[in-house]
Amino acid sequence: MSDKRRLVYSIIQFCQKELQAEDLSDDAKESLEVASQCLQSAYALNTEDKHLEVSKSLPAIFQEVTKNEPLHKKSPPSAGDKEEADRLKTEGNNLMRTEKFVDALEMYSKAIELDGSNPVFYCNRAAAHSKMNNHHLAIEDCQRAIDMDPSYSKAYGRMGLAHSSLEKHKEAVENFKKALELEPDNDSYKSNLQIAEDKVKSGVSPGMGGMPGMGGFPGMGGPGGLDLGSFLNNPALMNMATTMLSDPNMQQMMGQMMGAGGMMGGPGGGGGMPPVGGPAGTPGSEGPNMQEMMSQMMGGQGMGGGAPGAPAIPGAPGAPGGPPASMESLLQAGQQLAQQMQQSNPELVEQLRRQMGGGQGPFPPPGGNPPPQ
Repeated sequence: MSDKRRLVYSIIQFCQKELQAEDLSDDAKESLEVASQCLQSAYALNTEDKHLEVSKSLPAIFQEVTKNEPLHKKSPPSAGDKEEADRLKTEGNNLMRTEKFVDALEMYSKAIELDGSNPVFYCNRAAAHSKMNNHHLAIEDCQRAIDMDPSYSKAYGRMGLAHSSLEKHKEAVENFKKALELEPDNDSYKSNLQIAEDKVKSGVSPGMGGMPGMGGFPGMGGPGGLDLGSFLNNPALMNMATTMLSDPNMQQMMGQMMGAGGMMGGPGGGGGMPPVGGPAGTPGSEGPNMQEMMSQMMGGQGMGGGAPGAPAIPGAPGAPGGPPASMESLLQAGQQLAQQMQQSNPELVEQLRRQMGGGQGPFPPPGGNPPPQ
């Protein structure tokens, strides 16, 4: 039992040393801490049991023993198995293009059963895992591909995207840096690296936080998200929003979205959207200015509320005591607004996307998951 305890003590020492590493995320360190505590509890020892210490560290012992031992690989597939595996991979790629991700995953897994030495199969399966939001499994498959081919840039890039999806931005930075070392001219890796570095510098994860009443919409305010104050004080953004909200089609859509008691009026609510802040003395100047309207719409009172100076009707959609405004309509209006902004001023959209942290909202970052090989 003493030899086993010495081995366990060495493992605990390894865990404690890894906790000091700068390249591990807080989540990874927490997992290591739990592992160390479980081992200490299971074998009734702790870090003070110095009498169990050995002269060499566990990594040094492992390296010395395994330095001439290659990775164990399956015997090479037969020509027939290799051909069938390639066919299954191609079928999986076709299924990915038609968004049949479960079926594609099955094809890649069958290909791996026939030829487990091809890193492309694992990397492609990682893409299927990511499409199904199984990002941890995607990371595992990317790591397997890298074990087989350390120069496989796409595996590093895909692992970076999976880490980003899990909000492990420090790991994503390392992945994208390695991908760029191997493929320096890849614009997608450059863009995604910049986004991940911005996330790390911000010191917070984007999470699902945001403005009150906007839970589940990343990038809409709150830590790491869009700064509403900056939005309202940005003349270019406000002018663009003013122009778009002056569009009768947009007004009609927003009016339908907000319903009878919403900020756009409607039955019993003032009849339609008030004119959007024109110059003083011109038609529309009596209406709310754009900044007030956006504050009302995006502020802490949810997505409803009447126009400034016009009390909301109790029980109406978006008003206190009433049902919330249609989320489907909200998304539709937001998508149309984003499309118009993209067409009218793409540079400003890029600035806004960067401010929002590169989230996948209405302005997705350049370069998503590359297509399977």
